[in-house]
Amino acid sequence: MLPFLPGDEQRAALVEEVAREIQLRGMTGPAVLFLHASMPDGGLAGSAMTFFDPLLRQLFGGGNAPASALLADEVGIEQLIDRLEELDEESVWDA
Repeated sequence: MLPFLPGDEQRAALVEEVAREIQLRGMTGPAVLFLHASMPDGGLAGSAMTFFDPLLRQLFGGGNAPASALLADEVGIEQLIDRLEELDEESVWDA
């Protein structure tokens, strides 16, 4: 459980906000790859925060404990990956 987010609703809202910002910047693909790599059994656990730090600082201003906790939590990472993949599928156009 995230120490700075007392409820699942707050985590879900933060996941949605971060996912939308990543999508707006056209970084969905790279973000999903880095998030998968940052899972605890992945080899790049510390790299996720390095990768997302500029985005989180711009989005939330300064250091944001809940956003950082989201990326340090396996459940939060999984939810963010799922939401990014959903947004990516929604944005695909049929030609």
